[in-house]
This record gives sequence, structure tokens and C-alpha cells, in this order.
Amino acid sequence: MQLLLDAIKALNLPEDATRVFHGRGGLFPGCEHLNLDWFAPVLLLTSFTSLTDEEITALQQALCQRMAELKRPCNLVYQYRAGYQSDTRILCGEVPEPHIVTENGCRFQVHLLRGQNHGLFLDMVNGRAWVKAHAAQCKVLNLFAYTCGFSVAALAGGADEVVNMDMSKGALAIGKQNHLLNGFAAGARFLGHDIFSSWGKLKKLGPFDMLIADPPSNQRGSFVATKDYLRLLRHLPELLTPGAQVLLCLNAPELDRAFLKAQVLAAVPQLTLLHQLDNPPVFADKDPERALKVFVYRYDGEPV
Repeated sequence: MQLLLDAIKALNLPEDATRVFHGRGGLFPGCEHLNLDWFAPVLLLTSFTSLTDEEITALQQALCQRMAELKRPCNLVYQYRAGYQSDTRILCGEVPEPHIVTENGCRFQVHLLRGQNHGLFLDMVNGRAWVKAHAAQCKVLNLFAYTCGFSVAALAGGADEVVNMDMSKGALAIGKQNHLLNGFAAGARFLGHDIFSSWGKLKKLGPFDMLIADPPSNQRGSFVATKDYLRLLRHLPELLTPGAQVLLCLNAPELDRAFLKAQVLAAVPQLTLLHQLDNPPVFADKDPERALKVFVYRYDGEPV
């Protein structure tokens, strides 16, 4: 834990939401179970093993001292995660409601006190930035949309239209609020459907100039990468315009880059790999194959 305490002493906080300490990357011995995130004006300390009261107190005191030095209030939330279960509590200060954070000129609503997913996946910041930079005049399909961060980024980048699809109507409801927060009262559709039973509907709404797929890696009843990514990819030709841009994401530590490349080659050989997006430096991992994988492809097939 000492390396996190040392990092706290030098902590500086930007205006945008970001991770500030990534113990899970394995580059800080003794801190592999600890992450620290900044969702202004709140710090979120996450531990994947139980901390003693003494350890929690030491981290709280260090953070409060550093925040005082930065002349900021110390709003601190602690979450202990054990598998799919979590225990979340406010250690000091308060959490605003609604809690609105910024990223790359966009605004998003987050919820740190409910569950393990907080409304904005911080490791995907470069993916959203790429979409914002490349979506001008595009018709965009955002699969597994969650709270629609990619959609907001696309419209901020000048997209003509975005279709968002996700099984979770609750997540899409937050996504609608995110659009309103950014002044996008029109330009987006929100479809609360199972993707695997909605290909006909998506085909009617297409074709699309940009497609984004950021599925969960292992969520029973929704998507299991080892069996479902291939099923997903096989439908892409009927949804894409020639030359379409495709962003494919894989956040499964047990699956490497070769897995996703092989799935694409087997299912859609018309996709040409352009490059892999770098992860934010703060998310550096001692084993890059375990980290988030985000690939940019171009569809070089004919219209279907």
C-alpha cells in the first residue's frame, strides 16, 4: 500500500474525470488490489481485497491532507469489491446529486454509490476521443451502448445520426440524459433490445458509416466473448457501407489481441485492420495482453 500513499503525496487533479492510480495494472507491487479514480469533485478508492480499518484510515488521512494542500474539499468514496458483490460508502465529504463530470469537452452523469459500473468507463477515453475525431457526417451504430458515451462523442464530432442499442433500458435512460446535458435533443435513437434478436431492425435503420462494438466480456444472458463475438461479427457486412469505420473493443484479461484478430479474420475478412488505439498511460499494464484492447478497422466489402 505504500506506493499508493507515495502517489497520493504527489497527487494532482485535472478537471476531467480520470484514473489517477492503477494498481490493477500490476506495476505497483503491493498495490495490485487498489485503484484511485477522480470523478470531480469526488475521489473514488476501490479495493479488490478487504482493507483493515487501519489501512482505510491511513489512506483517508493521506488523501484529506493532499486535498487540503490542493485547496480542494475532500469528498471520498470507498468501494470494496468481491466478485459481483460490492460494499460502497462515503468516507468523508459528500457526493453531488446529480453528479456531472466532464471529459474532452463533453459532460456525463455518473453514480458512484450504485453498483460497480459508474456510468463512464475511464479506460475508454481514447476510444471516445477517436470517435469524436472521426464521426463527422457519419451515420453511426453504437452497439452495447451502455450510457451512450460513444454516442455523445460522435454527435460532438459532427455525426449526422447515432443509433444506440443496449439491453439495459436503465442505462439508456442515463444515456438520454447525457445527450441532453450536451445539448443534443435530437440526432440519436435509443433502442432497448437484445442485439442478437434485432438484426432485421438494425439492417432497416442502416447502412452505417461507423460501427462501434464495446461488449461486456462475460455477462451471462447478454454476451460471452468466447462464443458471441463471432456471432456478432458475422452480421457486420449487412450493416456497413463500403469504407465504413469499425471500432471493436475487448476488455477481457483472459483473451489476448490474437483472439479478436482471429475472430475478425474468420467472420469478416473484408475488414482491414488499420491500427490499435493506445490505452491512456495511467492504465499501463505489466502484461499488455490483459489490458483493454481497442482496434480500428475499415470495411472493404461490397454493399449487401
